[in-house]
Amino acid sequence: MDSRIWSKLPHTLIDRVIAFLPPPAFFRARSVCKRWYSLLFSDSFLEMYLNISPRHHWFLFFKHKSLKSYIYKNNNNNGGNGDHQLGHDDHHMQQDYICEGYLFDPNENTWYRLSFASVPSGFSPASSSGGLICWVSDVAGIKSLILCNPLLKTLTQLPPTQRPRLFPSIGLTVTHSSFNVVVAGDDLISPFAVKNLSTESFHIDSGGYYSFWGTTCALPRLCSLESGRMVFVEGKFYCMNYSPFSILVYDVGLNEWCKIQAPMRRFLRSPSLVECRGRLVLVAAVEKSKLNVPKSLRLWVLQIRASTWVEVERMPQQLYEQFSEAEGGKGFDCVGNGDFITITILGSDKMLLYDFYQKGWQWIPRCPFIHRGGGGGGGGDGDGLHGFAYEPQLVTPIMGLLNHSSLPYQVPFND
Repeated sequence: MDSRIWSKLPHTLIDRVIAFLPPPAFFRARSVCKRWYSLLFSDSFLEMYLNISPRHHWFLFFKHKSLKSYIYKNNNNNGGNGDHQLGHDDHHMQQDYICEGYLFDPNENTWYRLSFASVPSGFSPASSSGGLICWVSDVAGIKSLILCNPLLKTLTQLPPTQRPRLFPSIGLTVTHSSFNVVVAGDDLISPFAVKNLSTESFHIDSGGYYSFWGTTCALPRLCSLESGRMVFVEGKFYCMNYSPFSILVYDVGLNEWCKIQAPMRRFLRSPSLVECRGRLVLVAAVEKSKLNVPKSLRLWVLQIRASTWVEVERMPQQLYEQFSEAEGGKGFDCVGNGDFITITILGSDKMLLYDFYQKGWQWIPRCPFIHRGGGGGGGGDGDGLHGFAYEPQLVTPIMGLLNHSSLPYQVPFND
């Protein structure tokens, strides 16, 4: 467009165009002039942004090292010898794994790098929703949680949980008018044993209802929450249960848990629950070693009203053979967002992308920000990438209630 025409356009029209830019382009555009730079602090622009900006169903990955080993080492911080303490080298390695994230745009097959240097040491990413990443403290005991908007580099700390825990499962759901955080399982009932006994939740909404870890309930007997991941669909959190495989369901409104059966549960390997366009999807490898059925990777969608599963997709057999060779029995993890599901091979940065809309599979290009051969990207158990569904947002209105409240627990962080 001719610059003479562009310069004469009304500011409201220009602002509307800018509101449609994806986040990387928006932040580049802020360097054009002072007015564009100030849009991030303009209430009128942010209100319009919330109403018209397109949704970006992206993924955020971190270099991943299993934190359970660190937590067990830190189980007694005040005693013991050096063999049971988190040493300087280990601590440096742990921080190296979580100080930055890798943002993947599945529509453009493009990677971006995000810094999390403002997040205090001793915290690890646990969940995500509404443009926020929830970080949880690593040390066993009363858990502290931080909500971080990585685009704005803002941090908000929630009050500590009421019960000491080791490595709990954490669920987060954030809308413009409310957010809920659920912390479940791994109750630290002694320095040497944990049990999945209880759940506690934190809720705040624009209607004036608050519940600061005051809502608690018991978990079903003999449940196992090893995945640590919760998926939110239609007012309920879902998570995988192990030995045998089933799905645990937490109804936020009723404050109660129940179980539903997983499909083909005796033949599943590496099952993951993901959310795609408001649907709960189970992704797993199926292996019937004693039957004449080819091994495959399958997807099922839960029919919520009937609590039944419908198979919707199988990975093409030729691709599954390539995937199986690359995976080598190490297992895999899945994350869903919008029309997309990413499948990450554990101990590797190799990933597959499935598009629900196009019904297509493809290998994701390697992240260019990971240097292979030394620390990240593959090799040892637990290494590789750990992903979250992420929808970048410039503003989360509900956070204003928390950030500007006069509640005594509020602890501000400086950027």
